[in-house]
Amino acid sequence: MVSVSELACTYSALILHDDEVTVTEDKVNVLIKAAAGINVEPFWPGLFAKALATVNPGSLICHVVAGGPAPAAGAAPAGGPAPSTATVPAEEEKVEAKKEESEAYDDDRGFDLFD
Repeated sequence: MVSVSELACTYSALILHDDEVTVTEDKVNVLIKAAAGINVEPFWPGLFAKALATVNPGSLICHVVAGGPAPAAGAAPAGGPAPSTATVPAEEEKVEAKKEESEAYDDDRGFDLFD
């Protein structure tokens, strides 16, 4: 669970990045002090400033991946055969899935307007 201190520093860093200002410990502290009722442990602003000193925050935002690492493609389940490696272009898969979805919907209605 993310602490209030981490969130305050994260939002401060995002504000500074959005204003195209370099993220420093002093600037993060100024923004946190401007927020009413926020108490932050003193090490957080420096930690965030040092972490973002060599990294572009915009690149972090644009390359966020939800969840953990993806499983290896073609990895066989424990004790089972390896999965087939048939390749179908992504567009064809989408079209087939959409077609199957619409057909299932038509079958589920049980009646036709024009019968």
